[in-house]
Amino acid sequence: MEQIIKHFTDTDLYKFSMCCAIIDNFPRARVKYEFVDRNGLRYPEGFGKLVEEQIAMLEDVHITEEEIQFMHNRCYYLPIWFFTYLRGFRYKKDWAKVHQDEDGQLHIEFEGLWANTVLLEVQVLAIVSELYYKVTGKDRHFDYKAYYDKSFAKAQMMLEHECLWADFGPRRRASFEAEEVALRAMLDATKEHQKTGKPGRCTGTSNVYLAMKYNVTPIGTMAHEYISAIAAMYGPQMANHIAMSTWRHTYRGSLGTYLYDTYKWDAFDRNLSEDFARGFAGLRVDSGDNYEQFEKMKAKYATFGIPIAEKQVVFSNALDIPRACELQDRLGHLAKISFGIGTCWTNDFEGVDPMNIVIKLLAAKITEMWPFYNDTCKLSEDKGKATGRPEVVKRYKEILHIEE
Repeated sequence: MEQIIKHFTDTDLYKFSMCCAIIDNFPRARVKYEFVDRNGLRYPEGFGKLVEEQIAMLEDVHITEEEIQFMHNRCYYLPIWFFTYLRGFRYKKDWAKVHQDEDGQLHIEFEGLWANTVLLEVQVLAIVSELYYKVTGKDRHFDYKAYYDKSFAKAQMMLEHECLWADFGPRRRASFEAEEVALRAMLDATKEHQKTGKPGRCTGTSNVYLAMKYNVTPIGTMAHEYISAIAAMYGPQMANHIAMSTWRHTYRGSLGTYLYDTYKWDAFDRNLSEDFARGFAGLRVDSGDNYEQFEKMKAKYATFGIPIAEKQVVFSNALDIPRACELQDRLGHLAKISFGIGTCWTNDFEGVDPMNIVIKLLAAKITEMWPFYNDTCKLSEDKGKATGRPEVVKRYKEILHIEE
C-alpha cells in the first residue's frame, strides 16, 4: 500500500504548539491514548495490519530544512530550541499498538513520553480515514474536479456572509488530495472576492505542510488533551488555571485563543481570573449551543469590564457552511468571530460517509518515576458526548459537581 503520510508537517499546527509547551513545562510526563470509533465500525479483514504498516512508515518521515524555515518565519512564537528538537525527532512504531478483533473492531493505543506521542494523533487518524476508503474502494467516488467546484461554491457562500475561516480538516479527511483541493478552492475564491473590497476571507489552514505549499498562515493553538493531561496530573478543579499559566509561560501572549470546554463552562469559569481574561485574546467554542456559549462569554467578560467586542471568538463546533454563515450574520457585529471548519470541507463526497473517529487521552503521569498513571477524560457541553471510561467520567463529574 502506498505511503499515506509523506511529509512531517502534514499535520495540525496545534500538535507542534502543544509539543513545544509540553517540553517547556512537562518534559518528563508520560501518557496513554486510545483510538475510538464512535460509530463502532467493522473494518475489513486485515485492516489493522495495514494501519501497522503505515505507522511503521512514519519512521522514515522527518522534517526538512524547507519546513523548518517556513515554520521559523511564520510561527514566530516557537522558540529556536524547538526547531533543534524537531530536527532530531524520529517516530517509533513501538509507541503505537494496533490490533483488530474477531468482530472487525479496530483498536489502537499509544503510550510513551508525552512530548513524543503528542505528534502521532493526527497522522494516525488521517491514515485510518484515507486507508479505509482505499481498502473498501470508496475512493472510486472521489471526483476531484467536482470536489473543487463544490468547495469553491461553499467558499463563495462563506465570503458572501463576510466570514473569516480556516481549514481545520487533516484528521478525518477523505484523502490528502481532498484537503488540498478544498484548500485551493477556498484560496481561489478568496482571491476573487478580495477584488470586491468587501470583508471575508479564508485565513489559512491548520495543516502546516499545505500552509507552506500555498504560502498561507498555519492556524492553531491547543487541543483538549493539553488540559486533560494536566487534570490527570494535578486534578480537574485547577486544570484550566494550570493550563493557562503554563501556556502563557511558553508563549508570552501569543497563541492566545483558549479552548475552554474540556471540563465544561462552569469549571473554566471558576479558573478564569481577570489577568487571564485580559491576557488571552479570546476563546474557542467547540461544543454546546453556540449562542448560549457566546452569552456566557459575554457575561463573564463583563464582570471584568471587558467588552466582548474586544475579544476573539472562534467557533469550531462541528460546523457546516450554513451554520457558520448564520453565526456570522447574528454575532459578527458583536465580537471578532471566526471559524475553524474541518470535516465538511475535507470529507464531503457524494455517497461517502465521513468517519467518526477520535484518539483521546486516557491517562497521564508527571514523571516516569511514578509507579502508576492517573486516569483522565474529556467532558463536553454536548450532553452524552463525554470521552473516557464511564467510571472516570462519573468520578470527574462528581469532583466538579456536574449534574446532567
